[in-house]
Amino acid sequence: MRYFSTKDPNHPFSLRDAVLLGLPPDNGLFMPERIPVLPQPMIEAMRSMSLPEIASIISKAWFGDEIPASDLETMCQDAYPFDTPLVRLRDQTYMLELFHGPTLAFKDVGARFMARLMAYLNKGESRKLTILVATSGDTGSAVASGFWNVPGIDVVILYPSGKVSEWQEKQLTTWGNNITALEVDGAFDDCQRLVKEAFLDPELRGSLRLSSANSISIARLVPQIFYYFRAVAQLPTGSADPVFVVPSGNFGNLTAGILAWMMGLGVHRFVAATNSNDVVPEYLHTGEFTPRASVSTMSNAMDVGNPSNFWRMTALFGNDLEAMRKMIFAATADEATTARLMRLCWDECHYLTEPHAAVGLYGWEQYVKQNGSLHPGIVLGTAHPSKFIEAVEAISGRSPEVPAALAEVIRKEKQAVRMRAEFSELRRFLLEKSKI
Repeated sequence: MRYFSTKDPNHPFSLRDAVLLGLPPDNGLFMPERIPVLPQPMIEAMRSMSLPEIASIISKAWFGDEIPASDLETMCQDAYPFDTPLVRLRDQTYMLELFHGPTLAFKDVGARFMARLMAYLNKGESRKLTILVATSGDTGSAVASGFWNVPGIDVVILYPSGKVSEWQEKQLTTWGNNITALEVDGAFDDCQRLVKEAFLDPELRGSLRLSSANSISIARLVPQIFYYFRAVAQLPTGSADPVFVVPSGNFGNLTAGILAWMMGLGVHRFVAATNSNDVVPEYLHTGEFTPRASVSTMSNAMDVGNPSNFWRMTALFGNDLEAMRKMIFAATADEATTARLMRLCWDECHYLTEPHAAVGLYGWEQYVKQNGSLHPGIVLGTAHPSKFIEAVEAISGRSPEVPAALAEVIRKEKQAVRMRAEFSELRRFLLEKSKI
């Protein structure tokens, strides 16, 4: 399998280059030369398989021509000592709980496999690999957890000051060793911009081996395909193809779902559910993509005003807006609506949910109003409610149980370097770090 930039389909890259570079030199996004398609009997057989077994099959389809199958199986078994259970809330409504990993967020699924893949491909290098990560909430902690103490790899996490929850911040800033947190005076879009500028800076690229662990990285995107197949495998036998409802910020999660569908997974439609940062729903409604500064919401991991994976999505649909509209329904939830769905989920289903999943539940509510519920709806539950305990308690009147791992991290001391949202400051920091 070869990979190419969304900006240049004529310059192929190897898997190793695509994974370790993170971004192509032209600042596009890596795309595969083809989408591997799985036989339907194999997909049906997944009903009796665990998450690591499903992950092994899918990773072999993508990487099996360059990495031995036994090594991929080992990566998957090691990455996933947890499951992604499908929970029925009522009727045709399901929640796919993606928060049973070590940092209690769906990003663990992508980050843990990615860490093992990058460590495998980085073996034998004399110079350290420096991974730059911009996070609006959960990505940073999942990447930190996945890469902590991995030999030969340093991680630098940029997060927006005052725009993540206290629990999220502690999960970002308490690792030490090969993990460094940079607290940026700005929004997530500033953090993402700084990371992209770093990749384009010739001196930085000459002084450091840089890579990415955001969903702009193909190594993060592919493992997110795993749980779409796992979800369908848990539906009752004979179920119609599901509607996947995806709380969306940088749109890596939805892009992974589209890839799963193109691999042969039965999917009726997708719902792109956003908070007030709704540039993609706006595009689907008007045909105009207009990035803008993000606004802060309680579903902060989705506060993205210029989602990178939009360009992957359009490429996958051949830049055909009508084809995208046919497959993707869009809905936008404001703060009051998000709170209403959090209360409704508890009152009617006795299920505590946090703001991101509540945005997804609103997307499903709107889809059903317009299209009916002949197909099961699978809402992606992206984080444990305890990670947003203040909002959950204030809105639902209920206190979620705090898992031991999260209770432990909140007592640790924050370690972060404060900086302005100026590339000159990030550049200086990274150059100084390269001399250590």
